[in-house]
Amino acid sequence: MRTIWELQPEENNDITVKMGSNDFITLFFLVAAVLIFLQLRSVLGRRTGHEKPPFEPMSPREQARPEPVDTGKVITLPRREFSDNEDRLNQADLYAKPGTEANNDLRELMKVDPAFDPKGFFQGARMAYEMIVTAFAEGDRKTLRGLLSPEVFESFQSAIADRESRGEKVKFTFVGISRMDLSRIDIKGSDVQITLSIGGQFISATLDRSGQVIDGDEEQVAEVSDIWTLSRDMRSRDPNWTVIATESEH
Repeated sequence: MRTIWELQPEENNDITVKMGSNDFITLFFLVAAVLIFLQLRSVLGRRTGHEKPPFEPMSPREQARPEPVDTGKVITLPRREFSDNEDRLNQADLYAKPGTEANNDLRELMKVDPAFDPKGFFQGARMAYEMIVTAFAEGDRKTLRGLLSPEVFESFQSAIADRESRGEKVKFTFVGISRMDLSRIDIKGSDVQITLSIGGQFISATLDRSGQVIDGDEEQVAEVSDIWTLSRDMRSRDPNWTVIATESEH
């Protein structure tokens, strides 16, 4: 191994340092490394109070979620509640004129059957009306069987069969319901029957075998007034109502 430092006497007897070029380069990098190490240590070993927590890739995802902030605000979803039974019974005024027999009948039904909802009933009755008149025009016996009593279904089915035997077809477009009024309510034991006066609007035309219109109009909107009676057993878990009678209103 070569000696870095060599001592040689000079004429003035002073001791001087003689150093080779390679030794100088090695010494330079050694000093630089020491200075860099000291500088890094002074920086890395100092905490500023703004350090981020260490990342833990195996920690549960829930740990990365921020804590909920209590803003003091509460969002309450609307709920339909009645302060007392009288508030509930007052809904009858929306579907039958106060003081009329129909209004009294509706209030009585709501007392006897606390689960009865006038709004839900009328919405369902409108849907049933559209489904039934459309199914009758199209000859859809399956739909009719599920909505009509056996007696009413047999009447509708007979009319459809008679129409088909003559080779007639019906072009039908349901337009809407202009009105649906409560006529009366009959309560017989657990059986409830509600009679409605309905104004239906639709375009209907009956065509013969040759396609000629023999009844109705293919473009004109007609309004038909009907009286329908719907029935349901209050003891049944089945919420559906059945049409037990239909007739034209004159």
